[in-house]
Amino acid sequence: MISKRFFSILSILLVGFFSFSFLYKNPGLKNGIWRATIERKDGHKIVFNFLSKDSAGKKIIYLLNGREHLLVDSIVVKEDSVYIELPFFESGFRAQIEANGNLNGEWIKHYGERILRLPFHAKFNEPVRFKIHSAPVANVSGRWLTTFSTKNRSIQYVAEFKQTGSHLSGTVLDPTGDFRFLDGVVSGDSLKVSTFDGANAYVLIAKIDNKNRISGGKFYAGATGIEDWTAVRKENANPENGFVEPKINAEGGPVNFTFRDSKTGEPVSFEKYKGKVVVLDILGSWCPNCMDETKFLSDYYLKNRDKGFEVIGLAYERTTDFKSSQKALLPFEKRLNVQYPILITGVTSADTLITQKTLPQLEKIKAFPTIIFVDKNGMMRKVESGFSGPATGEHYTQFINNFDKTVKKLLAE
Repeated sequence: MISKRFFSILSILLVGFFSFSFLYKNPGLKNGIWRATIERKDGHKIVFNFLSKDSAGKKIIYLLNGREHLLVDSIVVKEDSVYIELPFFESGFRAQIEANGNLNGEWIKHYGERILRLPFHAKFNEPVRFKIHSAPVANVSGRWLTTFSTKNRSIQYVAEFKQTGSHLSGTVLDPTGDFRFLDGVVSGDSLKVSTFDGANAYVLIAKIDNKNRISGGKFYAGATGIEDWTAVRKENANPENGFVEPKINAEGGPVNFTFRDSKTGEPVSFEKYKGKVVVLDILGSWCPNCMDETKFLSDYYLKNRDKGFEVIGLAYERTTDFKSSQKALLPFEKRLNVQYPILITGVTSADTLITQKTLPQLEKIKAFPTIIFVDKNGMMRKVESGFSGPATGEHYTQFINNFDKTVKKLLAE
């Protein structure tokens, strides 16, 4: 027989439970700065910061990489969970909001049919990306000839750093572009920088031997990538050219293609652009440097489209399926305010016959992104592979000037 004392104890417990449930309120996604980590399978962590805030009645986030603030505005908070869809690279976060407001979940990244999932954590009110334990032994501002190596290969890039006190920013230039915006610290003889934009997920660490030499470096990229790196100061260093610019096939004739528009699905023929100067942009929504190049082209087009100048994006996605490619491209176009057509070629970036199937007037597509200048007669006149984006400073400025000169020259013909 159940005693009255048992019911009394049970009543007290139930009252306490419901009282706690009433008093506890999930904090939701708090506004402020966060320190986030993505845990690689080998235990190393990709570290970055983001800022969350309210804007126009909705929650938004900025991914913080030095002076770059990437807007993320597709965020759903439901009970104790948050779903964050990044505007680029088919990437996002799914996390539980803990009682203290911190986030615990996973980073989800799509690579066509393959899906990567890695543990993700974010600590609220934590602006420190990397801790500083002691004063820097040297100032590493400047240009460095940097050697990245694995067991199978070694290649030279160029690192450019700007150090103010213990704070360090910069990028690494490679033959096809750059590592985008790196941000971190110099603590004692230790160098640490990182970046995260939804595709690039990088951490570089190394030992500063002196003001002219960096050694013992490790480069952690994505889920499994790892390379050794060292650097020596060299102000006139240039990245090793891993390829020769693709040649134009002299017998290929004028550009002539028809591909489907990414927005409407309707076929678009190059024939309608005859008589205008056209820039063909070889891109993929999966490509970070393509994002920077598309941002530049979008702005340039809006300022010059009334001068007989056009831009056509040719997208090579991870799949041949139009709907899947469209799903990846539309957020990309919306965020970058692309007003010119981006056409889905239906050929993947990994296809060995990519050039023959889409642009036989070119000897070979060798890099993403690639820009092709086409004159008023539809003939290819100049090809430039790779893109030095805004993180590269003077190199970006030089690209803009050269691009503008080429367009104006073709317009004047």
